[in-house]
Amino acid sequence: MSRRHVPYRRPLLATLAAFAVLAGTAAAAPAATPQDAPVAATSLRTLDDTYYQDAVGKSGTALKSALHTIISSQTKISYSQVWDALKNTDEDPANPSNVVLLYSGRSTSKSNNGGSVGQWNREHVWAKSHGDFGTATGPGTDIHHLRPEDVTVNSIRGNKDFDNGGSAVSGAPGNYTDSDSFEPRDAVKGDVARMILYMAVRYEGDDAFPDLEPNDKVSNGSAPNIGRLSVLKAWSREDPPDSFEKRRNDVIFNQYQHNRNPFIDHPEWVASIW
Repeated sequence: MSRRHVPYRRPLLATLAAFAVLAGTAAAAPAATPQDAPVAATSLRTLDDTYYQDAVGKSGTALKSALHTIISSQTKISYSQVWDALKNTDEDPANPSNVVLLYSGRSTSKSNNGGSVGQWNREHVWAKSHGDFGTATGPGTDIHHLRPEDVTVNSIRGNKDFDNGGSAVSGAPGNYTDSDSFEPRDAVKGDVARMILYMAVRYEGDDAFPDLEPNDKVSNGSAPNIGRLSVLKAWSREDPPDSFEKRRNDVIFNQYQHNRNPFIDHPEWVASIW
């Protein structure tokens, strides 16, 4: 595998503050529209006293187990509902008629979704073939790891593991790929890592789906694994959660699944578990 070995130097920011919403009883996911109520914020202290109360103070396998119990309480949505959900979760803050594509970073019309070249579709960041869960309600429709992406770029990523290096991806500046891995642009490296690690905590093999786990390999194929863990951990440190990622976590919690990605709220928990 070719490697660029270009050091990634995005400054490490203090990220122990996150936004959240006090959600009511989980209900069926509504259709997303630009007129959805604004997301109110509450403090990390409030979340720790309520949502994360059974996880705070733990580490290692005990922390992972506690978080699994917490985030497994969720409202599931169908694969068709994912379209409308992504139009809300990934809305361009500068243009509410558009979504921002994950790898490409391009802003494009919400209505330009589908399966044709030039459109955007639903990218499974944890590739659905890694564990063979497909688009089944559950991991296949979990919007904590589903993101809008250009059809062609999505196809280039395919089901490759994540790692540094490769050749530039046409149509997606800052992304690189080779025969067995994909490197996203710097601005979303941490986002990708935290989505992968969320999936590893949420899906532990106790709900008829495979036990999803990251490892330090590439070419994992159909095994319920994705790598490269050491790289994902570095990406999470170097690219801490930004306002877009935090808002996305809040919207999913408040309006759709009513569960959170704990590594957005507490990025330091990555190193505690892995």
